[in-house]
Amino acid sequence: MKSQEPTTPGDGIRSLKTSRVFRIINFELYSKPNKVIMALGVVSISFTFGYLIYMRHQYEKMGYYPTVAEDGRHEIYKLKQSKWE
Repeated sequence: MKSQEPTTPGDGIRSLKTSRVFRIINFELYSKPNKVIMALGVVSISFTFGYLIYMRHQYEKMGYYPTVAEDGRHEIYKLKQSKWE
């Protein structure tokens, strides 16, 4: 009978016997968190959302407003017009 490697609290699924295929398919379960990569991901997602919010604000500042197209699937921006024109 083989002796199992000692497990420590927090090992989770790493302590179970699994096949190589399972480990390859579910790589994220066995890799340790990389704080640098997580920080870069958070910064890039934050920048992307910030840019989208900035662009939407610029359109609204120029006098455009979002409307739904006739097909009901797309959002388009129309220029606000006075009822007097």
